[in-house]
Amino acid sequence: MKYAKFGLAMVMAIVVWGGFVFAALDQGWGHSPIATTGDSNAFELAAHDIAEQRNSGNVSFVLTEDGLPVADFHLSVGEPVDKRAVFQVASLGKWLTALGVMVLVEEGTVDLDKPVSTYLSRWQFPASDFDASGVTVRRLLSHTAGLTDGLGYNGFDSAADRQSLEASLTKATDAAPGKDGKTIIGAKPGSRWEYSGGGYTLMELLIEEVSGTSFPEFMRDRVFTPLDMDRTTFDHAKAIELGLAENFRPDGSTEPFRWYTAQAATSLFTTSQDLAIFTSAQAPGSTNPVLSSDAMALMRTPHASEMGADIWGLGVMLYAPNNAGDFIIGHDGSNEPAINTAARFDPMTGDGIVVLATGDPTLATEIAGEWVFWNTGNVDSLTFASRLPIAIATFVAGAITLLFGGILIVWLARRNRRNLARHK
Repeated sequence: MKYAKFGLAMVMAIVVWGGFVFAALDQGWGHSPIATTGDSNAFELAAHDIAEQRNSGNVSFVLTEDGLPVADFHLSVGEPVDKRAVFQVASLGKWLTALGVMVLVEEGTVDLDKPVSTYLSRWQFPASDFDASGVTVRRLLSHTAGLTDGLGYNGFDSAADRQSLEASLTKATDAAPGKDGKTIIGAKPGSRWEYSGGGYTLMELLIEEVSGTSFPEFMRDRVFTPLDMDRTTFDHAKAIELGLAENFRPDGSTEPFRWYTAQAATSLFTTSQDLAIFTSAQAPGSTNPVLSSDAMALMRTPHASEMGADIWGLGVMLYAPNNAGDFIIGHDGSNEPAINTAARFDPMTGDGIVVLATGDPTLATEIAGEWVFWNTGNVDSLTFASRLPIAIATFVAGAITLLFGGILIVWLARRNRRNLARHK
């Protein structure tokens, strides 16, 4: 009975230790903001120091407050870049794709809760164990449609190598390593959140089918031009005309940009200035010529959660509470070998950050995560995810220490009892 009680005490101690480690990770205990809270100049200088120490390619940084730019810096180990330098921003483009879909929803040509198959003639899901009618536009935008592709696209060497949208949806030959490239319904629609690049390639097809125009043309005419984003495009050839910033590897060498069929999912070209315009159009009191305030509010309404935390709306990530009943929203992007982009925005204040980088696969996300903590005191969801392995290792090390410490205590107690018994 004594050993059972001791064992139970050990289990409780390990549980308490686990709770402490998780709380420390979730609340940012032991982590300080990189600058004095509220001092945007100090934050810009701190972010500049981090970027300068880490940069092995290009970095373009813009900070906004009340919907207006207040600070920026730009670094390059090659040709100079500035706030008008055009970067390929990878999955960050999903945020703008979602905005394009919501244009069709707001004008009444697309219903969020109808099966996406209603709008498609060029491609349909292959047969599966799950009902395709549950795959709605709402669920596709929020990654809850039951698609299990997990894509990830590596792109093609040239424009001529690209597949058609239909062929890519059937089996993307440029799928990231470890992915079979098939856009299929592998889980019950609505049952869980699972990131799907294929779902956004399907949104690209939806826009083309409903609008009757190419995806890059629709996004130009209905989103970018109205917002005066004159150096933003999903058209790779147009991006070359605008002049692309060099694409760097972590070792400082350059690499040509890849060409993508899955433009909506991973191949937006834009600038830090244009993305700041995009976020600022969602600031309180701003005039947004693309979407109503109600539609924008719907986009950041929680539609998916993980580990009890709201993480996704309609096309936007919910990074952390903003302490005003809403969320810090935005999106990140990463493409091999080292494109990393991030945008964060507080829709209640109009404050935001844009970081575009090549040459370091995590730099933009890390700086943007620091901005969330500096701005709100809350830990950014991607920062949480990046630190989770360290937290797990800390928990395991502590649990082992408690376990062996408990065993040592029991062994010493038993030895002392034996010694006392021998001396009686």
